[in-house]
Amino acid sequence: MLWLYILIGVLALIVGILLGFFIARKYMMDYLKKNPPINEKMLRVMMMQMGQNPSQKKINQMMKAMQNQQNK
Repeated sequence: MLWLYILIGVLALIVGILLGFFIARKYMMDYLKKNPPINEKMLRVMMMQMGQNPSQKKINQMMKAMQNQQNK
């Protein structure tokens, strides 16, 4: 009878892990759809809206700074 309880526990653990994985995956896909990661084109448009004339060097510096901030 003990082996039945162990089997049920292991199966419940596996189902929980799989369910958690798929829920987290769906959440992240929805989050990225609502908040896409910023790219150079978006950064250029933002800078132009702020009244700055963005050069490629400035865009590259800001992209590198944002990537460094994410890696911390």
